Amino acid sequence: MPDESHTSLRPNASPRPGTPLRPQTRRIPAAAAGGAVSAPPLPGRPSKWRTRLLVAGLVLAALNLRPTITSLGALLEEVRDGLQMSGTLAGVLTSVPPLCFAAFGFAAPRLARRFGPGAVVLAGMVAITAGAALRPFAGGTAGFLAASAFALMGIAVSNVLMPVIVKRHFPDRVGTMTGLYSMALALGTATAAAVTVPMTEALGGSWRTGLGVWAVLAAAAVLPWAALARDRAPGGDAAPAGNAPVAPGGGGGGGGGGSGLRLGRSRTAWALACFFGLQATGAYITMGWMPQVFRDAGVPAGTAGLLLAVTMAMGVPLAFVIPRVATRMSSQGPIVVALGLCGLTAFAGLYAAPAGGAWLWAVLLGISNCSFPLALTMIGLRSRTGAGVARLSAFAQSTGYLISIPGPVLVGVLYQHSGGWGLPIALMAGFLVPQMVMGVIAGWDRTIEDETRMRD
Repeated sequence: MPDESHTSLRPNASPRPGTPLRPQTRRIPAAAAGGAVSAPPLPGRPSKWRTRLLVAGLVLAALNLRPTITSLGALLEEVRDGLQMSGTLAGVLTSVPPLCFAAFGFAAPRLARRFGPGAVVLAGMVAITAGAALRPFAGGTAGFLAASAFALMGIAVSNVLMPVIVKRHFPDRVGTMTGLYSMALALGTATAAAVTVPMTEALGGSWRTGLGVWAVLAAAAVLPWAALARDRAPGGDAAPAGNAPVAPGGGGGGGGGGSGLRLGRSRTAWALACFFGLQATGAYITMGWMPQVFRDAGVPAGTAGLLLAVTMAMGVPLAFVIPRVATRMSSQGPIVVALGLCGLTAFAGLYAAPAGGAWLWAVLLGISNCSFPLALTMIGLRSRTGAGVARLSAFAQSTGYLISIPGPVLVGVLYQHSGGWGLPIALMAGFLVPQMVMGVIAGWDRTIEDETRMRD
């Protein structure tokens, strides 16, 4: 006899007399993972409307996950002068993002289980808006750091929950949707890097205005998530945007499917965390210091901002393409190595001729930085369930961001005490070697569920 949770009577069917009712197999919502089946979409809310709202929410949220950081990188010299920061303290400032991501990222799955992922992302967008609006009014370094940390707290929980929301609501389109929001993230990053300096000049030349204006974009992202946070199925977050078959032993939701995983014993989880941390190290060094590298080589401030924008803009098309390609490969190691080699070439060029080949180095760095969408894609591929993805996403991102904290500080210290960029650039290139090794291991075709089960 079929399981009742997998069958339903055909609606509005009028059987002929004497003909037994035949059960009709239906597709189980992907959010039903190891627990009760999630409720169907709420009455009166068409699934297409919800799907479009989810897509809009993902795109707007992703657009706001980096401007708070890259706008500061473009104006770092002005902020240093205005707040009287040393090079070491500026290095600490560029390490605040990974510190906040590590500290608050661990809390994201727990908050999502209690309030729903949509509500937590909404709170994250509100925090980004408030932090971006408040930090220009800071009278000193402490206030500036506090307001920045508040915005980064919102970015941290949203970072962790983006793969979870994709896995839960779009289980059959993980590569496509990961590529879409990665592309939007890269677009927001590049736009902030490109327009912050000219926009600051157009608005009167104050770095405070140039940073504060990004609160407007963050406020726009609050709107779709305010609707999605209210549109919740009973006992959980919003129901999936579409129904999908559930893999044997798996599911996509936030049930208990991932509660028994011991990620600390998983080689894949640790390799993914290290890969994520090392690519984040390179990304935050790039966002925080690359404009200064070019400016010290004689490149004008506006051009240095454009070079950073080019670096970030490379992620716009590639962040959409790489996840789609990665999901079709049994191992993602070849992509990891190719991206790492682009980064090594770029750092060699920055060491030898930072101004002469500036545009080429910016392009190669941008290609190398596409390790980020690749890491997000691998998070979705290395677990069978949505609950497992939530656990793995929090573990890999939070542990990874902890690993990335010393990098920008070390660059600032080396820059201040060596008086040049030779040693810092050598350090940046050195990070890429273990990044490639860890990425190859993380890209092996296996899941954390299978791996932890083998070790039990």
